[in-house]
Amino acid sequence: MAAVAAIEPDAKLMLRVKEGDAASFEVLLERHRTAVVHFLYRMVQSQAVAEELAQEVFLRVYRARASYEPTAKFTTWLFRIALHLALNTLRDGRPEKWQESLDGNDGPAGLDIPDRNPTIEQELLHRAKLDEVRRAIAALPPKQRAAVLMHKYEEMDYAQIARVLNCSESALKSLLFRAYETLRARLAHMAY
Repeated sequence: MAAVAAIEPDAKLMLRVKEGDAASFEVLLERHRTAVVHFLYRMVQSQAVAEELAQEVFLRVYRARASYEPTAKFTTWLFRIALHLALNTLRDGRPEKWQESLDGNDGPAGLDIPDRNPTIEQELLHRAKLDEVRRAIAALPPKQRAAVLMHKYEEMDYAQIARVLNCSESALKSLLFRAYETLRARLAHMAY
């Protein structure tokens, strides 16, 4: 019983799901759906594909409930599933949908960081900069993109990201270094 007390809250919920508690699965879905959709959107650059992939992520979580063991943080396991689905989708290729979503800006609501009482010019400049940053991140190789998204947007620590990407922390740091160097070079003109 003492070992169960040390388990994180999400893992406790997943263990209840394993025992057949559907309400616990609903709590996990509600708690993590938005973060998963946002991560997937940033990976595949299409809201429709991100929503579809998020459904598949949670379907896989539910199907795997019988074999679930809390050996890592629940979110590590969840984002590993999301990452693999995103990488498979990118590898299988749907570039026309991604380009449409970049051009049409069909991203999820709430991704823009609101300014306080911005002027129209400030708002347009802000959106243009955000779009340019999103495009630069989208142009990174998939593993670098995933690492940057988990590090900067999901605020995961190095150890957790390394587990999701199935690499060492030093390999992750090298991957992030290369990604940030590429972003610095692509976005150097934006520095004031």
